[in-house]
Formats: sequence, structure tokens, C-alpha cells
Amino acid sequence: MRSESIRYLIVPGWQGSADDHWQSHWQRSLPNSVRVEQVDWLTPRRADWVGELQRVIAADSTPVILIAHSLGCVTVAHWAQLAPRQTLRQVQGALLVAPADVERDGCHPALRNFAPIPRNLMPFPTQVVASDNDAAVSPARAMELARDWGAEAGIISGAGHINVKSGHQRWEQGFAYLFRLQSRLEHQRKRRA
Repeated sequence: MRSESIRYLIVPGWQGSADDHWQSHWQRSLPNSVRVEQVDWLTPRRADWVGELQRVIAADSTPVILIAHSLGCVTVAHWAQLAPRQTLRQVQGALLVAPADVERDGCHPALRNFAPIPRNLMPFPTQVVASDNDAAVSPARAMELARDWGAEAGIISGAGHINVKSGHQRWEQGFAYLFRLQSRLEHQRKRRA
């Protein structure tokens, strides 16, 4: 898939993605990348976050690949069940990394308004990547969400929440998941042609 024809949309999670977070590195590395900037990163409101995601997708007619982390993944799931058909069609695929289980015991109260997590099939190809030692989502729960969303799933060992704190500043290995997703998209496109 030619990257010039795709807009990469970075969808950070709670508290945003700092300059040394892998999402920020990817935004600087990937051509045509844009970040969804939320008004309030500390006390997120589901309707606001979903609305801003819709606004950014609709602002440009270019096809989009979503690259979400943590609460951003849950935002994508909520958006996908509410979005107008026209903007849904713009999204070619989604890479959902370390989805935050906002229904888990001990979830921070600021995130609970994102529950329940939508369990609908995503209307576009999706790749979930999680870790076997993430406090925000167990591997079993990540697999369950992936199954519900109709996504391929990858569980990596010892990666924590796949963020700066767990040592994933650049996360070059993550590009393999993005490449895999884009290869699936290209394969589907060729089959339809």
C-alpha cells in the first residue's frame, strides 16, 4: 500500500502521548500522519473524545489508518459503532495497541465513563497488540476484545503497557504489526480488483 495515499491518524490514550512515546516517534516517522488532540487529556469524557476523533477523520477525505494506544483504542471502538457511514468508509484499518480495559477492577475513576467497551465487530480490518504483563488489560481480556472486534491479535512478552514507562520509546518492532495490517489491506484490495 502506498503510504502517500493514506493518512495515519495517531489516537493517544489517557494523558496523551509525550514527545518520547512511540506514538510521537511514529508521527514524526510516518508520512501524512496527524494526531488527534483532545481538549482534556486528564479527565477524558467519552463523548468529547469520540467527537474529536470523528472531527479529525472527517476534516480530510483521504483514507485513514488509525494507530491507537490504551484509552485511544476504546475511543476507536466507541467511534466505530456511532460514526456516519461516510467517515467509516474512510478508515482502511486500525492498529489498536494495549487497549485499556476500562471495566477492570481497579480502573482509574477518570476512565470509567468509557465503559462498557463496545463488543461489535469493527467495520474495518483491525490488529490488536497487547502484552502478557500489562496492568491495564490482561492477555485473556485483550484476546476477548480482539475476538469481539473481529481483529487479529498479537500478545508480546514482558512489554507492560507498551509505553515509555515499559521502555517502548521508539518501539520499532511495532512497525511489523503496522506492516502486517497494511499487507492485509493491500491483499484485500487486490482481491476486490
